[in-house]
Amino acid sequence: MKTNLSSCPVCGNNLTITRYYCSQCDTTIEGRFTGAGGPFAQLTPEQVTFVLTFVRCEGKLNRMEDELKMSYPTLRNRLVEVIRALGFEPGKEESAPKITTEDRMRILDDIDQGRITYEEARDLLMGLSNEK
Repeated sequence: MKTNLSSCPVCGNNLTITRYYCSQCDTTIEGRFTGAGGPFAQLTPEQVTFVLTFVRCEGKLNRMEDELKMSYPTLRNRLVEVIRALGFEPGKEESAPKITTEDRMRILDDIDQGRITYEEARDLLMGLSNEK
């Protein structure tokens, strides 16, 4: 019996649970139910195993390399697959400042010449303040 069926095997659309059945007492409950298992219900059994190993290894891929006998790039790809299966896009939440190499060099030169302080340079490099 498949326990993680959350999408239609024909079209891939989300399934709605409409019936629960107890084989012990022959009780059937019908209606519209939210999917059991929360956001992890859409993961494949292999992905669930990966997540459990990830948590057990405290998110350290180097420990997972030893345990699963997989390379770092393979583990990283599997992690990206899990992230996408959960509905996220890797890197979207990252808000790294867009700073050109020229701007970075100019800021570093300004700090070297004493035109700006270390704190001002840090804020400029991190995108936390506007340039003067």
